[in-house]
Amino acid sequence: MKARARWVEGMAFMGEAGSGHAVMMDGAPEYGGRNIGIRPMEMLLIGLAGCTGFDVVQILRKGREPVTGCEVEVEAERATEDPKVFTKIHLAYRISGPGLSSAKVERAVALSKEKYCSASIMLGATAAFTYAIDIVDEAKKVAAE
Repeated sequence: MKARARWVEGMAFMGEAGSGHAVMMDGAPEYGGRNIGIRPMEMLLIGLAGCTGFDVVQILRKGREPVTGCEVEVEAERATEDPKVFTKIHLAYRISGPGLSSAKVERAVALSKEKYCSASIMLGATAAFTYAIDIVDEAKKVAAE
């Protein structure tokens, strides 16, 4: 796996992944940025959400669960002194599907956390993690409408 970041101007950097995809990153105006891109530390949180979400969907699909949606919201706190690492991270999972097994959803989240999600395992070296799971039963939702 390869990636690079190329300085564009001010505090803006173009991030390019080995897969050929690119993303603009920039700093806040108070640090010389123009606010034209996402912050690098925000990218880490987005990567974490994507990594664990990928795991959860894959695990549920392998378990033949009818998952139709997965959203992971991340809230984090950082240290006040340099290096300003993440110290607390909360992941809120919203998993949708008709008749999903809550036990299987909870197991998928636990497996991601403990075994599969490289991002959460790496970030867990400095941050305390908490989790919340909201299961949206689309079968009940449709019946109520």
